[in-house]
Amino acid sequence: MAKKVSKAVFPAAGLGTRFLPATKASPKEMLPIVDKPMFQYAVEEAAACNIKEFIVITGKSKRAIEDHFDYAWELEENLKSTGKNKILDEIRELSQHQFAYIRQGAPLGLGHAILCSKPFVKDEPFAVLLSDDIIDPDDRLLKDMIRIYNKYNATVLALQQVPKDEIHRYGVIAGKEVGKNIFKISDMIEKPKASSAPSDMAIIGRYILTPDIYNILEKTRPGKGGEIQLTDAMKTLLKRKPVYGYLFKGRRYDGGDKVGYLKATVELALKNPSLKAEFKDYLYSRVASIKEKEN
Repeated sequence: MAKKVSKAVFPAAGLGTRFLPATKASPKEMLPIVDKPMFQYAVEEAAACNIKEFIVITGKSKRAIEDHFDYAWELEENLKSTGKNKILDEIRELSQHQFAYIRQGAPLGLGHAILCSKPFVKDEPFAVLLSDDIIDPDDRLLKDMIRIYNKYNATVLALQQVPKDEIHRYGVIAGKEVGKNIFKISDMIEKPKASSAPSDMAIIGRYILTPDIYNILEKTRPGKGGEIQLTDAMKTLLKRKPVYGYLFKGRRYDGGDKVGYLKATVELALKNPSLKAEFKDYLYSRVASIKEKEN
């Protein structure tokens, strides 16, 4: 029987250069989408899967992440005294999770960031969530991946079909479908040209990894830019054990890209009951105004 996935790793040590100057002193992960930082959406996604322990790989200027999930006595007392009980409950929920924070020290790649979590994960399977890949809260990506892991007792990667002109931005897999939207992976290529890509299925920011990945990462040589690439370690793992991919058909927004971030903001605002009607009216009027000017 497969060991239970009860820990999640959140790499958050990147420099966030695509969002400068906003991220000069504030973490990209704490950029708000409506009324929550994008990092919180990933934490809530993991918590909804009964994951109890959260390991955050941080870097310089990331203290805001720790503060956000810490107990805030003065704020809670203020909310309590003013009768704002609904938001008080939400704030208290943030400090109920078990967090461990590890400094990566230098941005040496996703593989190195995951390797930093080894002392806390030890010999257990674990989830990895890249918080700038924002999954719509109504979708079940991580839950489905854990279900697949429980069936095969093997590493599971999240996949999504991407347009040809975006293939070069992703790791891309080759594989054979062995179940509905489940692929047994035979190869993966990091950021290929569209003409040489083995498929249109790209690896996105959700993983269920088995602990044997750590020994491989420890022996993986730095690649491009002096970084330890997770894809390189995964290619080694492929030679030893089966690795599966789950083709996600739901809604994902690239929060590391400015346009993707704006799309996530619009879509999640339209899901917010207190904002939906007024915001929808604004969008209709704005689009109508743009069309009128274009005509």
